[in-house]
Amino acid sequence: MALAGGVVIVVAGFGPDQEGWEKSFRRIDTEVRQRSRVYETLGEATRKIGHRLTGSTQGMKAEEYAFNLLKSYGYNDVQYQPFEVESWSRDTVTLSIVPESSDNYREVPVVSLAHSPVMSDMKAGIVDVGNGLEEDFEAVKDKIKGKIAVANIGLVGGPGKKNLHRSEKTALAIKYGAGGIIMVNQAPGKILLTGTASVTGALIAIPAVCISNDSGRELRTWLGEEGPLEAHINMRNFSKPIKARNVIATLKGKSDECVIVGGHLDSWDLATGAIDNGIGSFSVLDIARTFKALKDKPRRTIKFVMFMGEEQGLLGSKHMVRELVRTGDIEKVAYMMNLDMTNDPKGANGFGRADMADFFQQVGADIKKVDPAFGNQFTSRAGLHSDHQPFMLQGVPVAGLSGSLPMSVLQCYHADCDRFELVDKQQLENTVRIGSMYLYALANAKTLTAKRLNDNQTRDYLTTQGLKQELVLGQDWRW
Repeated sequence: MALAGGVVIVVAGFGPDQEGWEKSFRRIDTEVRQRSRVYETLGEATRKIGHRLTGSTQGMKAEEYAFNLLKSYGYNDVQYQPFEVESWSRDTVTLSIVPESSDNYREVPVVSLAHSPVMSDMKAGIVDVGNGLEEDFEAVKDKIKGKIAVANIGLVGGPGKKNLHRSEKTALAIKYGAGGIIMVNQAPGKILLTGTASVTGALIAIPAVCISNDSGRELRTWLGEEGPLEAHINMRNFSKPIKARNVIATLKGKSDECVIVGGHLDSWDLATGAIDNGIGSFSVLDIARTFKALKDKPRRTIKFVMFMGEEQGLLGSKHMVRELVRTGDIEKVAYMMNLDMTNDPKGANGFGRADMADFFQQVGADIKKVDPAFGNQFTSRAGLHSDHQPFMLQGVPVAGLSGSLPMSVLQCYHADCDRFELVDKQQLENTVRIGSMYLYALANAKTLTAKRLNDNQTRDYLTTQGLKQELVLGQDWRW
């Protein structure tokens, strides 16, 4: 079949009679159920290391922890892949709101968003831009210049609209001439969210901060009752070049063709990052342990990767892909599977690549024979803003696992409540079991129907998936 834009996809049949996964999957199931260390190691890391901010002492400790853990599992080929980043960390920030005709300041609890300026003392009127989409900025383009925009991080109202990442909303604020931006968290209550407001991982030109949902409602009520309002953002941050390291363990296969499975090890500094992305990265580590325990030599080489710098702009994965392109080894990458906040998977996501739908569903059918509770759901929706993105932009087929997290856990995303107490042991081990089974099939299938797209096919695929606008805003659109 052919997708719009000229991307030709050939769908080949694939079934358990071709490969016979059930026996291998039962071995995986038994190994993980009896000997998984994922909950133990994640708990130990959150206690002993704390947060894993790239460029910090804790970030370095996390890199060393992952390296030594992989060595202890029997991997002789474990390597650091160093890269240089502009390290950003917060110091102090205050936000005061006052009516333009008054000196009745109100102090609002606030947190800085990376990569805000090292120093900023900004006073300006407030303009509400709603959801912060381009149409919202366009509606106030005559009012926004030099002002401080207030925008929702999530989407409020407007069913059917596609949201943008906070960094893309900040890029729009800069494009339309705003002097600063205040993001409103959509998690209820007083939860403050951090994260990057930079599309490139470099310092941005304007201060960007986040306030809680409660504070956002109060600000907008006050704006309606007593506006116009003025905001005063005063912040100090740190920024300097530092070295960070991806951690890569290789399980040599019968061929040089490889499957990469990874997750970002780094986290923000407000908490320990147990959910984002402890549950993903430590699942990858335990999947690596599982494969070593099986003592099988896979058909394809497997690379287990702990990415650093994801939170600051996919810095580690972008570096890895640049190196693969530079050396020509990108041609050997058959598939990339990314685990980012993956929990209790019930199926797979093919990221808009219909040429692997039969594969994932047939593999899922064999998983279901081993685990009748497995849903074998298949989605095929492409998205950005995690470590699969640089691989996808090079035409490499990518996959994720489709699971779920309770809303009470999701509300702690990038927040000071993202701690180990949120982790469900059984669901975490399910991620290791199911992830190992999918990876086993990707690494051992006689053929993989999805092939790497050429440059024009990649452009058309990304356009068809509706990702062009986001990639343009993120300065990642090269066509």
